[in-house]
Amino acid sequence: MTPYLAEFFGTLILVLLGDGVVAAVVLKGTKSENAGWLTIVIGWGLAVTLAIYAVGNISGAHLNPAVTLAFAWSGSVDWSLVPGYILSQFAGAFTGAILVWLHFLPHWKDTDNQAGKLGVFCTGPAIRSLSSNLISEIIATALLILGLLFIGANEFTQGLNPLVVGLLIIAIGLSLGGTTGFAINPARDLGPRIAHFILPIPGKGSSDWSYSWVPVVGPLIGGLLGAWLYQVLF
Repeated sequence: MTPYLAEFFGTLILVLLGDGVVAAVVLKGTKSENAGWLTIVIGWGLAVTLAIYAVGNISGAHLNPAVTLAFAWSGSVDWSLVPGYILSQFAGAFTGAILVWLHFLPHWKDTDNQAGKLGVFCTGPAIRSLSSNLISEIIATALLILGLLFIGANEFTQGLNPLVVGLLIIAIGLSLGGTTGFAINPARDLGPRIAHFILPIPGKGSSDWSYSWVPVVGPLIGGLLGAWLYQVLF
């Protein structure tokens, strides 16, 4: 498997499980309906863990354009790999979202909540304030990159790193995710948002394109900020 295919497959797993847990919580008639925020956050942490285990030894399991750009800026990744990595991540996220739609196919028509349907695919703010929402995404993603670099600087038992990264995602989600849903990943948000726009989901409503730039721009800025802070402070 090439690194690009690994990034595609890893991001597909990430979104299939991550968006899948959101669908299981918010769509009508599932066995885990209304299971709550804690279920969603833990599900996303485990999604990241499995995706890293799947492709980490092939591509480094960035699975996130913000991570790829931050690592390239810090010199950990060759800039020539960046376009292919990012395109693969977006394609994997888009494909993973389609699989979520297929998996929960009977539940879409029974769910009246348009915001809930959109929330399966992408993030949205608890209180809509674009400047504040942008700051939230910047802070959360900066912490993600710092956390990844902290983890990489420590010695763990072989094979334990993906689990520790999953715990990092859970920590960010629990502590900082309540404002915007912690996209912290442009591909994870924009790829599935495009899928929501394209797919024939009954009563799906708007894809909220006026907000869509926040979970793209915020994580990209936050990723670079996190890498810079690590270089300056550590």
